[in-house]
Amino acid sequence: MDQYIIKGGKALAGEVCINGAKNAALGILAASVMTDDFVTIENLPDVRDINVLLQAMESIGAKVERVNRHTARICGGAITSVVVENEYIRRIRASYYLLGALLGKYKNARVSLPGGCDIGSRPIDQHIKGFEALGARVRIQHGMIEAEASRLAGNHIYLDMASVGATINIMLAAVLAEGQTIIENSAKEPHVVDIASFLNSMGAKIKGAGTDVIRIVGVPSLHGSTYSIIPDQIEAGTFMMAAAATRGDVTIRNVIPKHLEAISAKLVEIGAEVEEFDDAIRVVATKRLGHTQIKTLPYPGFPTDMQPQITALLAMCEGTSIVTESIYENRFKYVDELARMGTSIKVEGNNAIVNGVAELTGASVCAPDLRAGAALVIAGLVAEGYTTVEQIHYIERGYECFEQKMRELGADMEKVNSEDSKAIQKFKLKVG
Repeated sequence: MDQYIIKGGKALAGEVCINGAKNAALGILAASVMTDDFVTIENLPDVRDINVLLQAMESIGAKVERVNRHTARICGGAITSVVVENEYIRRIRASYYLLGALLGKYKNARVSLPGGCDIGSRPIDQHIKGFEALGARVRIQHGMIEAEASRLAGNHIYLDMASVGATINIMLAAVLAEGQTIIENSAKEPHVVDIASFLNSMGAKIKGAGTDVIRIVGVPSLHGSTYSIIPDQIEAGTFMMAAAATRGDVTIRNVIPKHLEAISAKLVEIGAEVEEFDDAIRVVATKRLGHTQIKTLPYPGFPTDMQPQITALLAMCEGTSIVTESIYENRFKYVDELARMGTSIKVEGNNAIVNGVAELTGASVCAPDLRAGAALVIAGLVAEGYTTVEQIHYIERGYECFEQKMRELGADMEKVNSEDSKAIQKFKLKVG
């Protein structure tokens, strides 16, 4: 099994370029099969979740051509099955977007119940509510979600919670439904807007994405398009936290600063310097930073996907911080791993009370999920001595060339096979 080995203590410095947004790409790829024409998707991140979804799309007959590492041409005209039962698809949460896409196009879909990171209950009741409002019959049996309809008709749908997944899935199904669909209390995240923009580039009629009311006028069919995915705000935020934690000076390029405002505001509040440019952001920290309070909220609030990373940072700051997780109930599972490195964090319900410590020490830790794994890497970059992070397949679900990008910023970090003692020894001899 691969693992990261890190020797901490170096301030990160330099520039890093952010890839396309994984969460936007997953929805856009699912939407790409809704036309029989070729669609070209640019700025695709080369990460595990994306590659698994592409394999699943190929398994039902879609044509997938990899133009280069970050560009794919896709044609849904040759799809022969609406049953997505690929053995790997259960590992990614966003597999359910194929349900909305296939239901919209073919009025019939069967998709394996999704997996992903174990960070708490993420029910699909709002998805089902939306599909049924459009006229579909939905049932769950034999580990599959099945949806079918003789026709889909627009409707007024109020979401009980601003669910990103449900907003996207209902939007996918509704663009080819008859009449108008209104989604109230819709999610406002940047990747919701990006998926709506992509659908509009294919001929859909969607207005209001980015607000809490989305209006969709159904069209008979969609056509081909060429589209470039927005930058990944969570990858950008992760490097911002790493820069602040190591007291570094990092410029993060290919970003949309507006999407990072909640993250930037908290870094400024605890004493870091944040400078914004048109498509870049610079984070500088020259001293030990202070404490704050964090509460995760739907966009434009502080993102739940950044909660582990900022908690790792606050664990090294002065004073006591309180981090409240309001989205997922199991998102503090990584705290026990951070404790192995000397942190002082007490979890009470959905709150983490973080008492900052002066230093961390390297340890062998295990990534319990994608973002928690990134948080453990951030801690390892600061800790005295060597840190090994195991189960990095979680991290590779959402970060492309993570260790390479960290090395380019000056970190002593490599990916090695945990059973290759020579590679581990070679790394230790190299970094001293």
